[in-house]
Amino acid sequence: MQTKNGKPNTENGPLLIIFAKEPCPGQVKTRLCPHLSPEAAARLYQCFLEDILEEMGRLPDVSLAVAYAGALTVKPRLSANQYRPPDIALKLFRKLVHPGVMLFTQEGAGLSERLVRAFDWGFAKGFDAVLIRNSDSPDLPGELISAGGRALARGGADLVLGPSPDGGYFLVGMKKSRPQLFQGISWSSAAVLADTLEKARESSLTVHLLPSWPDIDSIADLRAFAANPPLPDAPGRRSYLCARELLRSVISNQ
Repeated sequence: MQTKNGKPNTENGPLLIIFAKEPCPGQVKTRLCPHLSPEAAARLYQCFLEDILEEMGRLPDVSLAVAYAGALTVKPRLSANQYRPPDIALKLFRKLVHPGVMLFTQEGAGLSERLVRAFDWGFAKGFDAVLIRNSDSPDLPGELISAGGRALARGGADLVLGPSPDGGYFLVGMKKSRPQLFQGISWSSAAVLADTLEKARESSLTVHLLPSWPDIDSIADLRAFAANPPLPDAPGRRSYLCARELLRSVISNQ
């Protein structure tokens, strides 16, 4: 949340940063293809974003920001991929977020650097604690985010992690920037959480682990998600309805 003068309200608990991508076909949820078309995967991911922003926007005890990455484009006669101008993605995210949600671009050559820079951005705003969550878990309850904030504020934790069943994590939170935690991590592998915990042990940090919550990356993940309808007030309803529709289409085309 922001005050009337547009500055972050750093007294409103920790800052939660949502890492997100511009929902463009061929750029998001690519592991769901070819079961889903690139267009269908992008549509599903936009539902993820809408559900996540709605649920996180309900939290009374956090300020909210979105760190977004624009879509990659391949220009003819150029060997390297290039990101589209960030203002294109900015326009889309301005339409998605509620008033008071801060927006900034992800910066850095890889995920390690992007996480470090995002934490630095949050601490530079004056927040005492910063948490970063994924955009792959549309049904993640806001209470888990609040629990992570409490662990940092009152529980004596130096580091909060929300484990995922695939060996990664859906949330990471700290009270100060610690770049060493993200160096030498085997990203996109089942060793991400274990690698991070080892880095924390080497730095003698007190770690608080939240209850595990799944990502939706594979078609098996999507089917498991769609098999369990959310309760009326639970997060993830748009994503659930979209997933059911898309999976019906997959079955009918087989």
